[in-house]
Amino acid sequence: MSDPELDYQLLSELTHAPEASQRSLAVRLGVSLGKVNYCMRALIDKGWVKVENFRRSDNKWAYAYLLTPSGAVAKMRLTRDFLARKEQEFESLQAEIDALRMEVAAQGSLVEQRGRRRGRAAMR
Repeated sequence: MSDPELDYQLLSELTHAPEASQRSLAVRLGVSLGKVNYCMRALIDKGWVKVENFRRSDNKWAYAYLLTPSGAVAKMRLTRDFLARKEQEFESLQAEIDALRMEVAAQGSLVEQRGRRRGRAAMR
């Protein structure tokens, strides 16, 4: 079973660079070549990507990975889901940051109060 986030990232990369090799995709996405190969096969099996051979200028055969119409629809759905997950992560991080700021402010107040008490005690 492939990972929806990796599917999204692969479809996104292929939209911009259909001639990208699986090796370059693996490097850009920070995953293994085997994982990219596995996910690409899954995308092809789902009918979201089709493969076309072409001859590169250095006389080697290469592939172009093209999104199919159903792949474009899937990419839109995956993009929407990805955005929703990232917005939820953002909101969670914001809440955590707010809580940490309140904790720091509360600790800062306590430290200031203790410092004032010590200062008064030293003046006596």
